[in-house]
Amino acid sequence: MNIFVLNCGSSSVKYKLFDMSAGAGRVLAQGRVERVGTEDAIVRYTHRDMSFETVRPVFDHESAIRLCIGLLGGEAGDGSEPVPVTAVGHRVVHGGERFRDAVLVTPEVKEALRELNDLAPLHNPHNLTGIEVAESLLPHAPQVAVFDTGLHADMPAHAYLYGIPYELYERHRIRRYGFHGISHKYAARRTAHLMGRPLQELRIISCHLGGGCSVAAILHGKSVDTSMGFTPLEGLMMGTRSGDIDAGAVVYLMAHEDLSLSELNGLLNRKSGLLGISGLSADMRDIEAAMVQGHPRARLAFDMFEYRVRKYIGAYTAVMNGVDAIAFTAGIGERSAMVRSRLCQGLAYLGVRLDEEKNRAVTGEADISAPGSAVKVFVIPADEERVIAQDTVELLTASGAVPPGSGDLVSSPS
Repeated sequence: MNIFVLNCGSSSVKYKLFDMSAGAGRVLAQGRVERVGTEDAIVRYTHRDMSFETVRPVFDHESAIRLCIGLLGGEAGDGSEPVPVTAVGHRVVHGGERFRDAVLVTPEVKEALRELNDLAPLHNPHNLTGIEVAESLLPHAPQVAVFDTGLHADMPAHAYLYGIPYELYERHRIRRYGFHGISHKYAARRTAHLMGRPLQELRIISCHLGGGCSVAAILHGKSVDTSMGFTPLEGLMMGTRSGDIDAGAVVYLMAHEDLSLSELNGLLNRKSGLLGISGLSADMRDIEAAMVQGHPRARLAFDMFEYRVRKYIGAYTAVMNGVDAIAFTAGIGERSAMVRSRLCQGLAYLGVRLDEEKNRAVTGEADISAPGSAVKVFVIPADEERVIAQDTVELLTASGAVPPGSGDLVSSPS
């Protein structure tokens, strides 16, 4: 069973094709299109031992998705044969309160997803485009939606409700939804595997630190709290997002800076965070390089970022009455030894002990805690696509939607 996984972001499209006959899944092909909406989009593709990278105009997500599926049909010109696809799994950012688990896409599901566009306007419309383009190019392959909010759907009401009049929740469903659930699920599963213990026994704090950042408290396999809220703006300071801010300060800014709702949204989502504080970059690699050169606002941005992550780890340790493991994932979590080191130094009171040599040398999945550390510390490379493929297979197997050996043979779309 070959599962094609499509992950449409706000300005990128990632994909992987898995052969799921081997259980955990073997990657047959993968690639991505970055800087969608520009004349110099970056296209990367790997199939077996062949790979290429090129720059070309890709002006919208539909074109990017058609290009990705076309590469599976031999459009790369590398002599590869078209690849059969049994089913397509899609990452969908927001499932609202209706969608918790993976679901087979139907016209009714698509209509429900359209109704959620206002809750995730930078992502859900592109996720829906991915579904519709895949339906047109792979008409016999079932489409499955897997939700980023799904892991957090079982949070208790005292964790997901805001202190506003309850009728506003009833009318508008304003509550904490949380995001990065697919990534947090994978990090928690791999952490339990590396510890050799059942997930249902563990208290894990998963730190997804990338362009967008969130922390999740995962108690016995379930998310009981997470830092992102009604939208992905709440919580940690991120690359360009402010994270937590007093709502009164937002009202004050609108009045004294004469900001429209659109301008305020842009300020908080695209001009704040590491970029807004440093005045240099939203990329932690640039921040760290500037710190070495003595740039004071780069140092301030780093300190604020680290402090807020550490604060949430402390809070979620309290929520779960302790912690057995901390997992770092996504771009910063996987690649910044400096962030991990500073964080763990500030968690010594919990019994966290980091092996600094392992921390500096780590590549890929690893336990970087020192011998005798009361709390295990792991680096877990993100693999949302693998979770989506696994959830897709589980759903299709349970529903009997795909007979064994079936699949569309992909051809290059026009």
